[in-house]
Amino acid sequence: MTEFIIRPIEQKDNKDIAAVIRKVMEEFNVAMTGSVYTDPTTDDLFNLFKTPLSFYWVVESAGKIVGGGGIYPTEGLPHGYCELVKYYLLPQVRGKGLGKLLVEKCFDAAKQNGFNAIYLESFPELETAIGLYRKFGFENINTPLGHSGHYACNVWMVKRL
Repeated sequence: MTEFIIRPIEQKDNKDIAAVIRKVMEEFNVAMTGSVYTDPTTDDLFNLFKTPLSFYWVVESAGKIVGGGGIYPTEGLPHGYCELVKYYLLPQVRGKGLGKLLVEKCFDAAKQNGFNAIYLESFPELETAIGLYRKFGFENINTPLGHSGHYACNVWMVKRL
């Protein structure tokens, strides 16, 4: 894993991580309105993650951003919940354990900051990611939680910490 660096997002990462997110969504044919694809915050994650109790990490390889993920205290979530957000990796770095490391960083940050559950929104087309979420103890729920504005998502999951 020495070829990869996982670090907090910096201002200079905004354009690159937005491109990664959109590229992955296009890869899986989920680039649609009502998702992170058209969410204006996707273009300025550095400032979004200045929000208290939010954390975002990027994955860097050979000086290039190849993925990222974080947690966010999305408005309207039940007390004690945060959301796993903007969690994407480019194809060339999948299967190397980076997704697991990112999820573990998110769990640790959530626990350290008093959250007792993590919620996420996704699409059935992202079946590999959904499989990873299940391995980590996420369970499907029947309705969305909170006010993310991502009304196109139709898979909702929760993990109790």
